[in-house]
Amino acid sequence: MEALLKYFPKLTEQQIAQFEQLGPLYQEWNDKINVISRKDIDQLYPHHILHALAITQVVKFRTGAKILDLGTGGGLPGIPLAILYPNVQFTLIDGTRKKIKVVQEIIDAIGLENAEAKHIRAEELKDRFDFVVCRAVASLDKLVPWTQRLLKREERHALPNGLLTLKGGDLKSEIKALGKGHYVELFPITDYFKMDYYIEKYVVYVQG
Repeated sequence: MEALLKYFPKLTEQQIAQFEQLGPLYQEWNDKINVISRKDIDQLYPHHILHALAITQVVKFRTGAKILDLGTGGGLPGIPLAILYPNVQFTLIDGTRKKIKVVQEIIDAIGLENAEAKHIRAEELKDRFDFVVCRAVASLDKLVPWTQRLLKREERHALPNGLLTLKGGDLKSEIKALGKGHYVELFPITDYFKMDYYIEKYVVYVQG
C-alpha cells in the first residue's frame, strides 16, 4: 500500500479500505486459481495495482463514463480503476469462466457497486463504451479490430474515445503491424511512477 498512497494521497477512507482488502483477497484466491503470477503476488501493490492505475495518468474518466476491461484475467486493470472512479461504470470480461468467478467474488467482497464481471467474448457484446482498457491481452493488430466497434461515437473526454492498453518492451513492430490510418501514442509509465520496475513499460493509446 505504501507505493499506492505515495502516488494517490487523496484516496477516501472507503477507497483505502477497498484497496487494503485486495491484498488478502488476491492471496487467498491465487492459492486456488492462478490469476496473478505466484512469484509476483507479494508485489501486488507496486507491480499490479499501481500498474493498472497508470491509465489514470493519461485520461481522467468523467462521471457516467462506461469503461470495458477486455480480457480482465484476475480483474486488472478494471478493479483498481473502479475503486478509484466510483462514479464510472466498469464492465470486466474474460473468456475464462473460473477467472471471471474470482473477479466477481472480489468485486462482491469489497462492495464495488460500479463494476460487473461477465463471462463473455468481446464479439458477443452489444454495449458501447467510452474507452476499452486491457493489460497483457494481445498484440495491437488483434486488439484494435476487436475494440473499434465497441467504442461510443460521442466524445466526453479530453482524449478521444479509444483503446488504452498496458504494454512493455519495444513496441515498434506491433505499431507497424497496425498499418496506416491509426493514431497511436505511447505514454512511458516512468513519467508518472518513478520506479525501476516501470522502465520500458507504457500506456499505449490507440484512438478509436
